[in-house]
Amino acid sequence: MMEFKGVTVIKKANIYFDGKVSSRSVVFPDGSRKTLGVMLPGEYEFNTDAAEIMEILSGDLDVLLPAAEGWKTVKGGEAFEAPAKSRFGLRVKTITDYCCSFVA
Repeated sequence: MMEFKGVTVIKKANIYFDGKVSSRSVVFPDGSRKTLGVMLPGEYEFNTDAAEIMEILSGDLDVLLPAAEGWKTVKGGEAFEAPAKSRFGLRVKTITDYCCSFVA
């Protein structure tokens, strides 16, 4: 899906890691939510409440998911899923554009 129609965009940015990761929240008519954002190169650790599907639109990173045996490379056009109530690591290699979907 290249665009979202009939949604509400929250103007206030979500800013993390001294501005190296930022996103905007998009709320759909059914109440579901996604974030659209950009990550600059660096190493980051995220905590999840709900399960997340992270779609990498462009860029290049490595992800370390819970219970994984090692880092996995993810590039533009690929995605990964982080389980609810977990922690995962990212090593962002190039500026990365992403869409994060929160799974109910």
